[in-house]
Amino acid sequence: MKTQQNNNFLFRLASRFLKYLLLFTVGLAIAFVMSTSFGASHFMMMLLPLIGQWLGRLALILLCLFAAAMIVESVVQK
Repeated sequence: MKTQQNNNFLFRLASRFLKYLLLFTVGLAIAFVMSTSFGASHFMMMLLPLIGQWLGRLALILLCLFAAAMIVESVVQK
């Protein structure tokens, strides 16, 4: 039996974005551990500041999406 979606589109989009951001972070952590074990950690250390800046920006966009979804959800009458 399929349940009805009660959330609005913006909330579902933000949730999907959070899922992929967390999957990307976990994959990045696995790649970092593997590169350290194979002796290529200098390459990851070179990319880490760039990736850190992008992750910070993406997390801020995600926070804004969730805030907008909460505002829209509270204003819309069902």
